[in-house]
Amino acid sequence: MRFHKIRLQGAWIIEPVPFEDERGSFSRQFCRRELADHGLVTDFVQHSSSRSKSVGTLRGLHFQRPPYMEVKLVSCRKGAIWDVIVDLRIGSPTYRQWQGFELNPDNQRQLYIPKGFAHGFQSLCDDTEVNYLISEYYVPNAADGIRYDDPAFPIDWPLTIGAISQKDRDWPTFSDSMSLV
Repeated sequence: MRFHKIRLQGAWIIEPVPFEDERGSFSRQFCRRELADHGLVTDFVQHSSSRSKSVGTLRGLHFQRPPYMEVKLVSCRKGAIWDVIVDLRIGSPTYRQWQGFELNPDNQRQLYIPKGFAHGFQSLCDDTEVNYLISEYYVPNAADGIRYDDPAFPIDWPLTIGAISQKDRDWPTFSDSMSLV
């Protein structure tokens, strides 16, 4: 596996190193030892997935409040997504910054998202499936979010917003009181 630090502190792009032969290819998608060697969380208590039926579908921007903040390891198994993270950690050198990445089955990238980040994505094609390894159990009372079009984070969504849940449409705009430690 190849580990690439990105601009946002503590977040990583992880790429498999495929072994190819006449049958096709084989690659490791998760290795506890390799993640630990990079100082990353290796204990994931949930494996979730989502399916977006149509291009332009937007999910997010979601996070969980302390003490239930979660690490996520996100991959796209079918279709393609524009995956976005926002650093909400007060005191972080990348506080209030965002970054986006295309994830798809061809590039096999995974996005490692540390605690204290908001996360969302937009489907770039119909019938898109996303997998998440999550370090904490979902706690409904700790679930929170910020608006996808918040002027505090001028996110460049690549497509016109298609389907979006009412809950995601109704998240408040960001204020420093939403910051995480």
